[in-house]
Amino acid sequence: MTRLHRWTFVAPLLLALFVSACSSSNPTSWSGSTPSDQRKLERISATLPDLDREFRAVWVATVANIDWPSQPGLPVHEQKSELLDIMDRVRLLGMNAIILQIRPTADAFYASEREPWSYYLTGEDGRAPDPLYDPLTFAVDEAKRRGLDLHVWFNPYRAGHPTASDTLAAINVSNQFPDAVHDYGTQRWMDPGSPEIADHSFNVIMDVVERYDIDGVHMDDYFYPYAVQDAEGHAVAFPDSATFATYGDGLELADWRRRNVDTFIERVYAGIKERKPWVLFGLSPFGIWRPGHPEGVTGFDQYEGLYADARKWLRRGWVDYYTPQLYWSLESQGQPYGPLLDWWIGENVMNRHIWPGNAIYRADPGPNKAWPAKEVVNQVVRTRYTPGASGNVFFSMQALRPDDQVLSDSLLQTVYGSEALPPQTTWLGGDSPAQPRTSIRYLAGRPHVVMAPGNEVEVRRWAIQIYANNRWVTHVLPASTRTIGAELLHNAEVVAVRAVTRLGQTSQPSFELIR
Repeated sequence: MTRLHRWTFVAPLLLALFVSACSSSNPTSWSGSTPSDQRKLERISATLPDLDREFRAVWVATVANIDWPSQPGLPVHEQKSELLDIMDRVRLLGMNAIILQIRPTADAFYASEREPWSYYLTGEDGRAPDPLYDPLTFAVDEAKRRGLDLHVWFNPYRAGHPTASDTLAAINVSNQFPDAVHDYGTQRWMDPGSPEIADHSFNVIMDVVERYDIDGVHMDDYFYPYAVQDAEGHAVAFPDSATFATYGDGLELADWRRRNVDTFIERVYAGIKERKPWVLFGLSPFGIWRPGHPEGVTGFDQYEGLYADARKWLRRGWVDYYTPQLYWSLESQGQPYGPLLDWWIGENVMNRHIWPGNAIYRADPGPNKAWPAKEVVNQVVRTRYTPGASGNVFFSMQALRPDDQVLSDSLLQTVYGSEALPPQTTWLGGDSPAQPRTSIRYLAGRPHVVMAPGNEVEVRRWAIQIYANNRWVTHVLPASTRTIGAELLHNAEVVAVRAVTRLGQTSQPSFELIR
């Protein structure tokens, strides 16, 4: 595969060359058509296939500069260029969403009055980018231009990481709430049992929901920290005894800790829906709820080790999507990908989206490579043909970098060769868009299809299906696109245009016959 180039779109200036779009309310009618044209249009439009729907996302990790930016303190123009390269590559690889980490350690990859600018962005905790810009505003705008969903990823309790500087801004949570932030192993951790911490993290997330036009809020598997050991190999207790003594309410320590996390998850979901019901809330818990579930599964117990009752959150419907981290192979004996996926689906009594997480870093060409590329492809196929699952999320973007094409080529040549819309989120309601208004115009003898929304319902994407060479091909374009250019219409006979909302509702198609 040749080096990937930046995704480009039809220049909106073409619109000035066309008159306003118009179409009949009959989806298979075409003004000015002959009876022969009309019969042809009706015959071909009757074969229009359903739209493919699948969530295809990648995590973009900022902690330790895993994926972006490539190093702390990178010049602003390089930060922007790197993020655009990531988005362009995601789009070119047939994917439709990014999960961007914006709060790795109680810091901010966006303009915040509550927490400091991230060390991983500027090289100093609390120092703003220079020249000043808001990376999240930039990311939101650029994702929209590419027709990508943007979910923002928060770590609710981690306050410090060994890869960052120990010099902290005055606004840092360690200085705001010194009694509720603890050194634990090599990291610094907020105490989930502290009401001040719970309020602070909740308010941080709600601030982003209110101020930015994001598509989703995301959390991973870090709640209470993974246990650390002392030099003798003994587990070190997390230092929350004072908080427990004050707020324990007579519960056992483990039950109290789980209650703290339960309450926070439920509160975040309710808070998002109160402010913007259309913003999704998703979690990516450790892939095993408890050993023995399903039978034969062995490994880490997040219920006891992280105090995360991930099954409860799914069964209560406190999420819109679940991405259990199924970071094992299809043939794993103690943690088999397929049976674990089936188990999580079986627990999904509220019928939320299930989009498992996949460890594509294990197919990375680096020294820790453990899988061939076909393992990732086969996991996507296993997910795709499992009722109740409708997508995958890859960790992380680093494994899809352009300097090695093996995994990227494998995905494109097998499972991601055609475009897909994200699945519809039915339980959040929302209005359906009207049939688009379309017309066909010719510029220098070459056809162009002009399109516009049919009503006031917000359009986030266009689903374009083009019939050429005796087959239909689907293209998903951003809402800002108003003209389908001649390059997509080569040999086209019929074009079908659907409007798509942010929650995946689609309009009836408008058809245009190209003569």
